[in-house]
Amino acid sequence: MTDSATPVVFIHGLWLHSAAWDPWVQLFADSGYRPSAPGWPGDQVTVAETRATPDSVANFGIEDVTAHYRAFIDQLEEKPILIGHSFGGMIAEKLLGEDYAAAAIAIDAAQIKGVLPLPLSALRSTLPVFKNPANKHKAVTLSAEQFRYSFGNALTEEESDALYEKWVIAAPGRPLFEAAAANFSLHSPAKVETGNEKRGPLLLIMGGQDHTVPEAITKSTLKQYRHSAAVTELVEFEGRGHSLTIDGGWREVATACLTWLGEQRL
Repeated sequence: MTDSATPVVFIHGLWLHSAAWDPWVQLFADSGYRPSAPGWPGDQVTVAETRATPDSVANFGIEDVTAHYRAFIDQLEEKPILIGHSFGGMIAEKLLGEDYAAAAIAIDAAQIKGVLPLPLSALRSTLPVFKNPANKHKAVTLSAEQFRYSFGNALTEEESDALYEKWVIAAPGRPLFEAAAANFSLHSPAKVETGNEKRGPLLLIMGGQDHTVPEAITKSTLKQYRHSAAVTELVEFEGRGHSLTIDGGWREVATACLTWLGEQRL
């Protein structure tokens, strides 16, 4: 890896610390890229520190987090490749639509404005937040059981619980409330410039068994880009859940990302 290498910025989603990207960062560095994985506003350097100060992540919304990454990208010498998971995938899409990125890969990305399907499994996955309207302005932590349903449903209980202990932090409730109200808000922060024809290429990745972002959401997201001639592609990993970036099969997903970037000559 050299200073002239293409920068790659990894963006995590709700309930996972940015350090969960560490294996990806190493793989992409070994592959000749210049990767980084900055946390969301309020995140501390380590999982333990972030867990110890859960209120530090409270009340940040989609636009707050997007602005945080805009500021990070502004410090780079060139547009990066963005790779985001869950709400990080939505933010990667937003930044790509705003021409802040050379390309983006959105993995099990949260629903953007215009996406209508809301499967029951997605509702159940977000119930820990929505069960209390006051959670919009609070930080919410999942239990191991809730994580197992939302992230680890395609894993053994043992692997799911191990990932929970290693990576899970509290998350702001506000992004979920904003996404849920997106189609009723003219200026929703979940809006993405899907019609931008001059943007870089976009790859959407979905896990076939994802409870939190079921395939119906990702397929509907793909349709939102139908009026743009820019490259937009979809890849499915059958039998994989929302944990696909951090579980034992992460390398298969990461390798697919590297292969796709090679096909795009990036």
